[in-house]
Amino acid sequence: MGSSTKHRRIAVSIGSALAAIALAVGGYGLYELGMRRGMDMPGAAPRTPAGAELRAGDVDPSTGKRVLYWHDPMVPGRRFDRPGRSPFMNMALVPVYEGGADGAVSVSPRVQQNLGIRTAEVTRRMLTPRVDVVGSIAFNERDQVIVQARAMAYVDRLHVRATLDRVSQGQALADLYAPEWVAAQEELLSVRRFQNGAFAELVDAARQRLRQVGMTEEQIRRVEEQGAVEPRITLTAPIGGVVVDLMAREGMTVMPGETLFRINGLSTVWANAAIPESQAALVRPGTAVEITSPGLPGRTFAGAVQAILPEVDLDTRTIKARIELANPELELAPGMFVNVTLGAGGTETLTVPTEAVIRTGTRTVVIVADAGGGFRPTDVEIGLESGGETEIRRGLEAGQTVVVSGQFLLDSEASLRATGTRMEGMPSPQAAPAEHMGEGTVSAIGDGSVTLSHGPIPSMEWPAMSMQFVLPPEPTADLQVGQTVTFSFTMADDGRPHLTRIQALE
Repeated sequence: MGSSTKHRRIAVSIGSALAAIALAVGGYGLYELGMRRGMDMPGAAPRTPAGAELRAGDVDPSTGKRVLYWHDPMVPGRRFDRPGRSPFMNMALVPVYEGGADGAVSVSPRVQQNLGIRTAEVTRRMLTPRVDVVGSIAFNERDQVIVQARAMAYVDRLHVRATLDRVSQGQALADLYAPEWVAAQEELLSVRRFQNGAFAELVDAARQRLRQVGMTEEQIRRVEEQGAVEPRITLTAPIGGVVVDLMAREGMTVMPGETLFRINGLSTVWANAAIPESQAALVRPGTAVEITSPGLPGRTFAGAVQAILPEVDLDTRTIKARIELANPELELAPGMFVNVTLGAGGTETLTVPTEAVIRTGTRTVVIVADAGGGFRPTDVEIGLESGGETEIRRGLEAGQTVVVSGQFLLDSEASLRATGTRMEGMPSPQAAPAEHMGEGTVSAIGDGSVTLSHGPIPSMEWPAMSMQFVLPPEPTADLQVGQTVTFSFTMADDGRPHLTRIQALE
């Protein structure tokens, strides 16, 4: 009994082992079959005659054209350098060939007129960068003098009594009484009374003392000619301008070297322009400048940038440009607000109208109009902008035509091109979207949409998956979650599948 049971167990073990081997062999056979069938599926990687998989830049032997890249028509912005299936919808990637109208759209003349599409030619022209900023007038600090006391003295009389009073060159500012000058002058006059040569050296020594106490050669000469002591000296303005500092008052005592007046000229002034940090590279010393002021309507002042100050304002993030202006009529007053237009040296470059440029945030695009009536978006690299023109550094050539009005509609149309959208003048029956059919289960019902867990859809090369479909305006079935349905749909212009029919299975 025990021996028979043992033989039966051995037989069962051998049978199980043989079954496992059979399953493994069968599974491998199914795997090989699936791989072979997969290689024959439409979306599988095309191969060259030598059996090597195509790559971007290779020539497709079936078409004789060079492949630029592969993309998913549902997500045309993503490019792939080899064929295969899309990671987004599991669809076969579509090749884009050299010379093809990638992203191009065709617009009939009637639609162009309705959209108001205008074009302009890409040209080479002299582009002069212009920077429009604001600024203010300030004193020219290089046109400034200080009037000091040369000896200990008393302010006997002031001729100028307030700051910002205008003075002319040579105008009297103040009368000073200098006791040291009186004694030195009396000594000079006493020595000069002796006319013999023995006292010539004493006369020279007396003159030198007057120079030491601060008298000028003109003042010394006047004392000798008049033969009388001048106890008071009148200070005069060395230049014409405005008294910006007044430290003298009548009756006060002043010491040698003490500043009494500071005078600033007004024949030239500075305009300090606040240039944004991002535009500072466009301005250089010598750059031509035009200045206007709301306080002087109709007047324009010309000048040039004298210096770019090496300091950035931390609050406004601006750099000051110092501009020297001639002010012969003294119209420009310090503190006056001005509008400053700076124009750098011009350079000849490729330009398009600024309104033709589309900035998406990640790329810069212009819409190029082809000779055959098509329009295609083209990536460009832009440079300076001035006077409504934008510099094109890369992406275009002189003589091409770009769209300057209606380009946003064309750019949107080009982005939706893969979904079947065409901006043709008249719709044609051939342009009707294809209808696809499938079977699945209702997973969820939303407002105007339904989510279906469907099987493979060969016409779209879709595998089994769950997807949201847009319901038709009048559904043909009373849908419930869990129902098994058959359905048909089309891919609409918005890139979403729209149901044309949905019916519950009995």
